[in-house]
Amino acid sequence: MSLLERAVFKNRWLPYVLVLPQIVITLVFFFWPAFQSLRLSLLRVSPFGDRVFFVGLRNFQQLFSSVEYRISVVNTIVFTLGVTFVTLIVSLVAALLANQKIRGRPLYRTLLLVPYGIAPPVAGVVWLFLFHPAYGIVQYLFSFFTDWELNWYVDGAVAMALVILTSAWTHLGYDIAFFLAGLQLIPRELLEAASVDGATPFQRLLHVTLPLLSPVIFFLVVMNMIYALFDTFGVIHAITRGGPGTATETLVYKAYKDGFLAMNMGSSSAQSVVLMVLAIIFTWLQFRFIERRVSY
Repeated sequence: MSLLERAVFKNRWLPYVLVLPQIVITLVFFFWPAFQSLRLSLLRVSPFGDRVFFVGLRNFQQLFSSVEYRISVVNTIVFTLGVTFVTLIVSLVAALLANQKIRGRPLYRTLLLVPYGIAPPVAGVVWLFLFHPAYGIVQYLFSFFTDWELNWYVDGAVAMALVILTSAWTHLGYDIAFFLAGLQLIPRELLEAASVDGATPFQRLLHVTLPLLSPVIFFLVVMNMIYALFDTFGVIHAITRGGPGTATETLVYKAYKDGFLAMNMGSSSAQSVVLMVLAIIFTWLQFRFIERRVSY
């Protein structure tokens, strides 16, 4: 069969039947919750849900005038940028090393992909015990070299660094898989030609490998930012619960606290809408400005 030939279904309704389950899942689990969040953001709901009042944009006004919310916005920016760049840099280095011709390479690649199979809450618990200031192995090893304590219970900067590293670690396997696939598609002739011309390994990386990997890098930047914005709740909840104070309280975690702990569904829904709009704006900005530097 030619690659240009189109698949022809004898029953014209069969294609619609095949895609129907995905359409139903998308409508039920994506569009319907988004519509409900948008509706509830305009309402004030009692904790038991028995009384509903239309308040218009008052939830958004109170949100943007809140000092705590502005702090969570700053925390989210720091957290998202930290997770994105730490994941990209570490996964790129790991993929470059795993792409070398060494003995046991399949085993190393498999081990590098293992963290992606661990659920974020589980990863959070593992790193909590590793970095616990009282009985963590990392603090024990640090005690041989310095008196400084990695006490993320009282130090907000240490807590933020810990949740960034944990979140990045759980997503490393995803990025490494894409980087490995991109590295294997780079023609060896280009690297050999650059080597013959006298280029050092760093120059080959900078002027040959990275430009050819730019579509993969661009894709991973977008996916890492979306992951940091939405899928890292389990890590923060397992380790710091937004603390100490509000040092690691990101937008998604504040929406959870206001909605499920404070039972303020209107404010929580407004925060969800703002978070969704921010994700759309960040993605649009990346496609609008960063994609211009991508070489396909």
